[in-house]
Amino acid sequence: MKVGILTIGNELTSGKTQDTNSSFIARRLQAQGWQTSIIMSVPDDEGAIKTGLNHIMSLADAVIVTGGLGPTADDITTSAVARAFGLGVYTDQAALKHIRDRFEKFQLKWTANNEKQAHVPEGAETIKNPVGMAWGYALKRDGKIIAVVPGVPSEVKRMVPDGVIPVLKKEFKDEAGHVESRTIKLSGITEANVDQLLADVDFAGLGVNIGFYPNFPEIQIVLTAIAATEKAAKESITAAEGRVSEILKQYIFAYDQDTLEGIVAGLLTDKKLTIAVAESCTGGLVTDRLTDVPGSSAFLERGVIAYSNDCKADLLGVPEDVLKKFGAVSEKTAVSMAEGVRRLGKCNLGISTTGIAGPAGGTTEKPVGTVFIALANGTTTFCRHHNFRWDRRRNKTMMSQAALIMLKRYLTGELEDER
Repeated sequence: MKVGILTIGNELTSGKTQDTNSSFIARRLQAQGWQTSIIMSVPDDEGAIKTGLNHIMSLADAVIVTGGLGPTADDITTSAVARAFGLGVYTDQAALKHIRDRFEKFQLKWTANNEKQAHVPEGAETIKNPVGMAWGYALKRDGKIIAVVPGVPSEVKRMVPDGVIPVLKKEFKDEAGHVESRTIKLSGITEANVDQLLADVDFAGLGVNIGFYPNFPEIQIVLTAIAATEKAAKESITAAEGRVSEILKQYIFAYDQDTLEGIVAGLLTDKKLTIAVAESCTGGLVTDRLTDVPGSSAFLERGVIAYSNDCKADLLGVPEDVLKKFGAVSEKTAVSMAEGVRRLGKCNLGISTTGIAGPAGGTTEKPVGTVFIALANGTTTFCRHHNFRWDRRRNKTMMSQAALIMLKRYLTGELEDER
């Protein structure tokens, strides 16, 4: 099956907002064994929406539309879709009740234009929104499906897998057979190197399609197999995954929907370990990522942003002679920070980051992107030195990634093996 994607919004066509929905949807379509035939973005303009729909429908069996379902005057997607097919619009009472209930739950002031978010074209099947206000809907015209959902990325990530994909599966019976997919997440290697290392693997011979998806700071490999039976598809995926793991094992940190911080959190919780974090260059990013995991209070005791030398000395106990002799960005300072925050928090573990995020502050000996990450357990303190090459924000992100990778390797025993 061929599926087109239409994203709607002035913020997209003006460049003010990046379209992340299309890449997410395309990956979910590939996991079903379906082809994304075209991706378009159009402004909040009825003529542009109608033109976009007509063009995509000439190339695809279905269209997934995102955006323009809000309460404001420029949210015109539903009226544009309805008029494109000569349909009326009605207020879906179940959708309206959902919106009113959310307003009441969050104690928001109701205004009449919010009812617009419950408008649906005649003959459409509604798609529930478990995380936002406006529901989506699916409409069948001329043997093709038009599925429309809000443009908020967090809502797209729930509504497409849970609502849109089931509708498409129901309407378009899978003629190819059973589909299996596996996402392998890598860190610490470039996309070009991944491609080169896997160049000799005959994925086609294994019955598997491979896709590469950079998703900074990680790279995702998506393996997809389509076979006559579930058993055959799974066997193909298992064989291909085995080859990838054999070659890239040292770079793999997660699979499918798992996240690095989620894996670290699970390991800390399972081992009943507590941790304190001392951050300089990352400015709280490591702590932020750990607290993204529900239940992080079970293992995270505190996070300290020790940005200045005075804070490093006063709060974490970094000796002043260490700061003067070796500098704030050094192995000895990182080690002292990790040991200091562990003592301060009375925790099992302490982890620290200190580095030069850029764009200024680098030297010949310590260029921009230099970072030292230390992990202390009360008996041994490990330290790793990295050099990253990105802009300030990406350097900080990579530094937080490296810190969590180091923590994961410690919790799985791999760091001990590297000594």
